[in-house]
Amino acid sequence: MTFKLFGNQGYLTADPKNVESILSTNFEDWGLASRRPGLMAMLGEGIFTQDGHPWRHSRALLRRQFVRIYQQDSKIFDEHVEELIYKLRSANGVVDLQPHLFRFTLATTTALIFGESIFALPGAETDTFEKAFDYASYISAIRLRLADLEWIWKPTKFRAACDTIKEYASHFVRLALEDMEKNGEEAASEKHAFILELYKEMQDPVLVRDQLVHVLIAGRDTTACLMSWVFFLLVRHPETLAKLRNEIQHITGGSHELSRAKISKMQYLRCVINEAQRLYPQLPVNVRVATKTTFLPSGGGPDRRSPVLIPEGTGVGYSVYHMQRLKSFYGEDANSFRPERWLGPELDKEFALTEASCAIVRIIQTFPEIRLPPETPSVPPGEEKQALTIVVISADGS
Repeated sequence: MTFKLFGNQGYLTADPKNVESILSTNFEDWGLASRRPGLMAMLGEGIFTQDGHPWRHSRALLRRQFVRIYQQDSKIFDEHVEELIYKLRSANGVVDLQPHLFRFTLATTTALIFGESIFALPGAETDTFEKAFDYASYISAIRLRLADLEWIWKPTKFRAACDTIKEYASHFVRLALEDMEKNGEEAASEKHAFILELYKEMQDPVLVRDQLVHVLIAGRDTTACLMSWVFFLLVRHPETLAKLRNEIQHITGGSHELSRAKISKMQYLRCVINEAQRLYPQLPVNVRVATKTTFLPSGGGPDRRSPVLIPEGTGVGYSVYHMQRLKSFYGEDANSFRPERWLGPELDKEFALTEASCAIVRIIQTFPEIRLPPETPSVPPGEEKQALTIVVISADGS
């Protein structure tokens, strides 16, 4: 569709051909435009605020770090999974999993990139960081939607929250560099490998700090969002939950000792996660702006199948949320939660969602009777209340 805003024409699309063109085939024709200033106050210089060569450099740099982390055993998550289980066991009455899952991924992500969990700090400091991070994320999401008018919304509390986040990240960078100076790089890398590897490449504590904040928002929000939707859907589909519980029992034999090898055998778990991501992609909508005159391969002409000329400077919004619910692609039940649609040979691929899988499996093992609270209305996927910040979450929790 075409729209006009303040005299400027833009486009919205959910056509897979167009999305592929923007994100892959003609990737070099598109830039961030207003997304950069919208996110810079919170994130600084890094992979989500960069285009072109700087983006490719950040991507390569961070990819090496995550390959190293992925090669570690899933036991790196054990401590945090057990803490999550303890908190859930201690809760009374009806429990909203969503805030617990966001705290879990904050703990795991900060432990991996800072060298220790933010929850190792005194309670008041942890609370300050967590509130600042949530608030800054919320305001940044509003600024993104304001596009070129992002500058009109930068409240004092927002600036203070951004400063708090950066100071905490800087604190851990200083700890890592002091550890290296005192004990040598090899010894310091046992705890601070992520930071020191970035510093070796960048030689600038401020740039390292900014990349850490970028990784933090990606690692914390998207994984927690995914797990929240998985449980949101499972408790509303008890037959799917029972099937998943049976698979977990069959593969683990009831043991709480998880490994990457065991998780990789859980084919139905992969299907559940894939289906949750299909229905509720963590980043449901996005925008790119043409850096030169280009085209979209579909949507023009009387039959809407011809290319569309996109002049330089034109914004195009694309909705992964709607694309992944297209009946032309997924069939008449595209709006239904049906994990079985993912059964097939593609599941032989390496499965990289170990963190989410570990937590999902342990929660289901510990709470086999997990269910939707009585009298809670259950509506078809997509008709529930949603909250859209940088990611999309359930407005009523999970």
